[in-house]
Amino acid sequence: MNDRQVLQQFRDSGALLEGHFELRSKLHSPHYFQCALVLRDPEVAERMGRALAEQVVGQLGADSVEEVIAPALGGLVVGHEVARALKRPFIFAEKENQTLVLRRGFRIASGRRYLVAEDVVTRGGRVQETIAIVRQAGGIVMAAAVLVDRSAGQAMLDVPLFRLLAMAPVTYSPEACPLCRQGIPLTHPGS
Repeated sequence: MNDRQVLQQFRDSGALLEGHFELRSKLHSPHYFQCALVLRDPEVAERMGRALAEQVVGQLGADSVEEVIAPALGGLVVGHEVARALKRPFIFAEKENQTLVLRRGFRIASGRRYLVAEDVVTRGGRVQETIAIVRQAGGIVMAAAVLVDRSAGQAMLDVPLFRLLAMAPVTYSPEACPLCRQGIPLTHPGS
């Protein structure tokens, strides 16, 4: 899938929203990717997961990843579909007291090679938290894979980042947000 096809899929599904949004990073933006809307179609989710898996295999090799991990909630479907395409197990981290942790009996195996999957990355905070979980337990993070890289390659990750769509929608710090100054209501779209 190329950038144009992915962007069209977001538009067709209504997953590219316009308005005044507060992102998880606390930045404000006139655009928001509501990946749940594009991923609600199982065939689209499978295609996107397969396209990310093909990038990973093409660059790192078929045996480079032994397991896929994702931060909940946004990364769940993406991680599952990438893991399915790679034919690898899938686990996820979830919030507990505002911190990502492993629960439900999931464990990181020391020396095992992991791929971190997420829906959207802006600054990379959730991906970095997930990388830290893996590394603290002795796992090896080979790369991260996301549907949308909102940073257009500027997210500060210390592993390779695979993405289906890279773009840099306009973002503002809350203090400098012209949408706030115009009195446009701020939306928290459910990330």
